Amino acid sequence: MSMIEDAMTAQPAGIWVAGRRMLTVGLTLIIVATAFEILAVAATMPATVQDLGGLAWYGWVFSAFMLANMVAATVAGPEADRRGIAMPFIAGTCLFVSGLLLAGLASTMPLLIVGRAVQGLGSGIIGAVVYIIVGRGYEADARPRMLALISSAWVVPGMVGPALAGIIVAHAGWRWVFLGLIPLPILAACMALPSLRRLAPVQQSTPDNRQRNREIVLALVLATGAGMVIGGLGWMSTALPAGVALLAFGAVATVIALRQVLPAGTLRAAPGLPAAIAAMGLLNLAFFGVDAFVPLALTTVRGLSIVTAGLALTAATLTWTAGAWMQARLARRMPPGSIAILGLLVMLIGISATTATVAPVVPALLSIGTWGVAGCGIGLAYSALSLAMLQNAAQGHEGRASSALQIVCQLGTALGAGIGGVIIGSGEHSETVEASRIMLHFVLMIAIAGIAVLTAWRVER
Repeated sequence: MSMIEDAMTAQPAGIWVAGRRMLTVGLTLIIVATAFEILAVAATMPATVQDLGGLAWYGWVFSAFMLANMVAATVAGPEADRRGIAMPFIAGTCLFVSGLLLAGLASTMPLLIVGRAVQGLGSGIIGAVVYIIVGRGYEADARPRMLALISSAWVVPGMVGPALAGIIVAHAGWRWVFLGLIPLPILAACMALPSLRRLAPVQQSTPDNRQRNREIVLALVLATGAGMVIGGLGWMSTALPAGVALLAFGAVATVIALRQVLPAGTLRAAPGLPAAIAAMGLLNLAFFGVDAFVPLALTTVRGLSIVTAGLALTAATLTWTAGAWMQARLARRMPPGSIAILGLLVMLIGISATTATVAPVVPALLSIGTWGVAGCGIGLAYSALSLAMLQNAAQGHEGRASSALQIVCQLGTALGAGIGGVIIGSGEHSETVEASRIMLHFVLMIAIAGIAVLTAWRVER
């Protein structure tokens, strides 16, 4: 019997027993901290850019986080297998805390982006390691309850995170959304560490270092390529030849990496699994390409307070959960591809209606409801496409398919925010938020959502 099995069988079952209570609380707190930061940052950004300037860098605040997250998640799993869980968990926590500190003390937008990238590295490691901890630190009967608790740890930040961030910004300043969060992950790590030290590394007789190194290199190439694409688009407005060259090199690097890490046929949306993964990438690009800029549009263009604008994000978070539950019911009588199409159509309607609220003739408060509609749509489609992935993945290759799905989710989110930052932050008045540029970006995301509908149509073909 292995050391892991000995450690697990030595304790009674359950997630709240004396020998495991501190670990359970620690993991829950670290998820709450990362969830609050992820969900709250969009609500704080209008005040941040007003203080620091650098509107052209706006999208990078989100893109840098997601690209760094993607790379870190690729590295964290194998390292946890080789070195044990404690070291990667502590490293992720230290990086996350360091990123919060850098962001909270940033004097310019580029420094804030550096802080967000460091946060992304920490969050990616934590996100990957937490599920490994559940698999190794809890017996089979306790794992479903622990996974449910981890999922629930996103609920409260989703409900109150954006509005609470708005209140903090209004009374203490945007920096305290980052700085005020620092004690929570430190406390979580201190609570979880004693239990993590008892979990030995997985014994691997012949570790495939070549494959591990290849995956890390591909993740770095993919993140670098995507960054070059976003940077090239930004440069095209001021230095056209350099921007075109950077965009071209970035696009080539991105495509080469994607062809290696995604199932064959994904880039052309071949029927079945490739179409499901392609549709998921487009789904995230369209939704989060708008989500990152909803508070900016409502505060700077329509004049709403940060707290009120945050309610639109809260509404979308709640309806996303509702959409996921609706998907579970519809799945009993509809194939996942059809549910995904329905969800994408609902999301398209929500994005279109939210775009209309940028215009002064439409009441701005309607955006809370319209973005809630978009949230319901992605809740339906996201869960359905995840189910389609599992149903279409070859037996024994579910892990590879799941990894591909996570990659396109993170890449789509990064590109959506990055492209939006380029469109909204460019022009003659690059430090002024123009309603026309926000609407132009939102219309582009509507078109991408339409392409996602056509792509999802091929899932069941």
